[in-house]
Amino acid sequence: MDTNTLFLKRLSRRNFLHNTTRFCCQAGMASLILGPAGAMTAARPLKAASRATDFEPAYLKLHQTGELRQRAETLWGLMDSCRLCPRECGVNRLRGMTGICQSPGTRLFISSAMPHFGEERPLVGRGGSGTIFLTHCSLRCVFCQNWEISQLGRGFERSIEEMAGMMLQLQRIGCHNINVVTPSHYSAAILKTLDIAAAHGLRIPLVYNTCGWERMEVLEMLDGIVDIYLPDFKFWDEDLSVRLTEEAGNYPEITKKAILEMHRQVGVAKPDEKGIMHRGLMLRHLVMPNDTSGSIEIMEWVAENLPHDTYVNIMAQYNPMHKAYDHPEIARRITAQEYRVVVDRARELGLTNLDVQGHGWFRR
Repeated sequence: MDTNTLFLKRLSRRNFLHNTTRFCCQAGMASLILGPAGAMTAARPLKAASRATDFEPAYLKLHQTGELRQRAETLWGLMDSCRLCPRECGVNRLRGMTGICQSPGTRLFISSAMPHFGEERPLVGRGGSGTIFLTHCSLRCVFCQNWEISQLGRGFERSIEEMAGMMLQLQRIGCHNINVVTPSHYSAAILKTLDIAAAHGLRIPLVYNTCGWERMEVLEMLDGIVDIYLPDFKFWDEDLSVRLTEEAGNYPEITKKAILEMHRQVGVAKPDEKGIMHRGLMLRHLVMPNDTSGSIEIMEWVAENLPHDTYVNIMAQYNPMHKAYDHPEIARRITAQEYRVVVDRARELGLTNLDVQGHGWFRR
């Protein structure tokens, strides 16, 4: 393994955000990453790194027919008694109320927008994944590595037009995709943004980077819009889901149904001849200490319910963060043996498209 590959495997999302944001601020590069105040301009020709001559994003056809705007308005209407996520907490976000996700009404808050080189290799390529980190979260895991963003809501208020400008700027500087992180509670705003950005020349894939816990009604609205689904499958056990989230005991059942629907919409993820992904399901699972996440059962479920060439990223980078030390079973990193058991079982089950970490990942 060469030095660059090893570096990318060890680069956590948390470290990437911290280091890149600090570097951009020190170098005065905020306008390069976000554009001038997120300004929206017509898209310039794409760099070679992000051009896909025979690729057309799924959302483009719906934009051209006007259906993308209609679906955005339908999702927007669900916020009158909010039902965008499985909590269905029912607050009237249209009147500025705040639900369990802590999103302030219909206002849009973004932590950062930049090329991300720490995501899966088929998303990163040479130009990076054009990642937009949205604030707040409906699941609220106690071990979240980005808890300052997902639970404290650290970010900046932006308009939908400004977010569209960010998408266009990320395309302009050569990113291979637009990767919206923690999108569920902002899904209506994302569709409105996408419609505007498509009108100004956005033509790269949309990655829906989610915890996996999604309402079927909302997923059906995303059919024909999302190009790449990037869901987590975090927990197998309902009781643990209750304790390690904001009491989301229905996480396993809802996530299984959601992943099957995502697969129905976009199919198996297969990269192009240059190794870049444009469409499909890319599943993530984070191995946790003491088999807290039920990794073996999740691999068995994947093998039984999805094609064996489904892209599965078995992640080793669990690190106790936020409130993890309040829960003894997850208050340490995993061992190489814990990780190896999961990978070996996945291979025994016949899963053939695994993204796995090497032994160099683990600290001794």
